[in-house]
Amino acid sequence: MIEVIRPDWPAPARVRALSTTRLGGFSLPPYDSLNLGDHVADAPQTVEKNRQLLVEQLALPSSPHWLEQVHSCEVVDAARGGQADAAISRSSGSVCAVMTADCLPLLLCDYQGRCVAAVHAGWRGLLNGVIEAALEKMALPAEEILAWMGPAIGPTAFEVGDEVFHAFTQRDPTAALHFKEHRPGHKLADIYGLARQRLMAKGVAFIGGGQYCTVSDPTRFFSYRRDGVTGRMATLIWLEN
Repeated sequence: MIEVIRPDWPAPARVRALSTTRLGGFSLPPYDSLNLGDHVADAPQTVEKNRQLLVEQLALPSSPHWLEQVHSCEVVDAARGGQADAAISRSSGSVCAVMTADCLPLLLCDYQGRCVAAVHAGWRGLLNGVIEAALEKMALPAEEILAWMGPAIGPTAFEVGDEVFHAFTQRDPTAALHFKEHRPGHKLADIYGLARQRLMAKGVAFIGGGQYCTVSDPTRFFSYRRDGVTGRMATLIWLEN
């Protein structure tokens, strides 16, 4: 049985959303078991079985529109897909999806249930404005938007070089609040805190999630930082009729 995490947020009833865990699929180690990534050297037929299981067990209205994620700020309509790191939809039954294994999956919707978006925010995308690009594409007042942060690498596990710290603080000196000294030349970064800061700066009305750590929970989550060769989880959002 597929195990999922559902956002705890005041979204309207027609907005449906979830993040998968690694539990409930067909893949063998090191991709065990619900690997949804077709780019990580898992058996293609097994990935397809996992994706089909996802649709059937969770009664999705359609197969998710999988993106080719490249740590960009490109935002596309979910039905079009392609090379991008965020997808939006204003149509019922069109499932936005991003895949992660430490990067931050971010979901967006509005209180009226007019538009939804799924965002893949690694540190590069976060730095360069993928969240802001998705909000712009939604074209709705920020005070009407809700955000939820799915499972990502936690603040005690995300070690980065000083160059990452400098890149963020050159854009916004207050980003320093989300880094801690760790060892010479390296800091610990809070990707949840950095994303929350960006969302707050844009005036987003509600920000939820951010309590998970993919690295420290190998039972439930894939983690590239922890394992190197591993599977991918999916974070999905769509509009019902």
